[in-house]
Amino acid sequence: MSVTHLVTHSGGFHADELLSSVVLTRLFPQAELVRSRAAEWIAPAEGRIVYDVGRDYDAQAGIFDHHQRPNPLRENGQPYSSFGLIWKHFGRDYLAALDLPAGHVEAIHVEIDEDFVLPIDLMDNGAIEPSAAGPLSGLTLPVLLETLKPAFDDRDADADDRAFLAALPVARAFVEAAVHRRAAKRRAECIVAEAIADAGSSRVLELPMGMPFRPAIEKAGADHLLFVVHPRDGDWALTTIRKSGDTFESRADLPAHWAGLSDAALEAASGVPGAKFCHNARFIAVAETREAILRMAGLAVADAL
Repeated sequence: MSVTHLVTHSGGFHADELLSSVVLTRLFPQAELVRSRAAEWIAPAEGRIVYDVGRDYDAQAGIFDHHQRPNPLRENGQPYSSFGLIWKHFGRDYLAALDLPAGHVEAIHVEIDEDFVLPIDLMDNGAIEPSAAGPLSGLTLPVLLETLKPAFDDRDADADDRAFLAALPVARAFVEAAVHRRAAKRRAECIVAEAIADAGSSRVLELPMGMPFRPAIEKAGADHLLFVVHPRDGDWALTTIRKSGDTFESRADLPAHWAGLSDAALEAASGVPGAKFCHNARFIAVAETREAILRMAGLAVADAL
C-alpha cells in the first residue's frame, strides 16, 4: 500500500491519536499528515490512513476509529482507542522499522500492547480514571502529553496544529524509549542466562557490565543467587538482588557494619584493601578492582548465610 496521507481530526488532541501518529509517521515518512474533520478528508480513500475520526473501523479500507457504536473491543472485552488499533495492525512493522531482531518482534509487540498501549486505550475510553495513579495521576503519560496543548485563550487558527506538531517528537521519544528499553531487556536476558550457567552453584553472579538482571534470574529460577558483581566505568560494583519488582526488599543485604562507610573506614571494617563505598541502605558497595569486589562479595555471602 502506497500511503500518501495520514488523516486524524483537527482541534484539540489526546494521547491516542498523537501516539498513533508516532507509529504511522515512522512507517510512512513521505505521507502528508492532515488534521481535519472535513467529510472529504475523513472518509476512506486510496493511499489514505484515517484514525481517531470517521466513525468506522475497517482495516482493509484504512480507517481506524473507535468512537462509533458498537466500538471495537479486544478479545477480553477491553476497549480500543485509535492507538490500540494502529498498534494492532502496524505495531509489528513499526518494531521492525526500529531494527529489532526479528525473533524479538512478536514478544515485544505483546509487551508494549499490554504495558504501554492498553493503559492509553483505557484512559481514552474512560474505562479507568487518571486518579487510579493516585498522587502521581498528574504525571501519567496521557496527562503529560495533553499539557502540550495550547492555552484556552490562544485563539490563533493554527494553534492546535502547531501544538500537535510540537508534541509529536515528545511523544515519539516516549514510544521509542519504551521499545528500546524492552529490546535491551531481551538482550540482557541472554547475557544474564549465560552468566548464570557459568556461575553454577555460586551465590554470586558476575556480569560483564551493569544491566537489568532480576527478571532473567527469576526466569532461570536461580534462587540460590544472592549478589551480583560487575565492572563500572573505573571500578566494580556489588549489588543485592531484589525479591521482586514490587519491593525494595533484597534476598540478602550487605553486612550491617559496612553501612554508610567509605574509603579507609570501609577498608578497615571489611578488611578488604580497595573497598571504596557502601550505601547506607546496604544494597550496593563499590571497590577499586575485581579482586576486591569479589572478596567483598564472598564476605557478604558468608554474613548473609
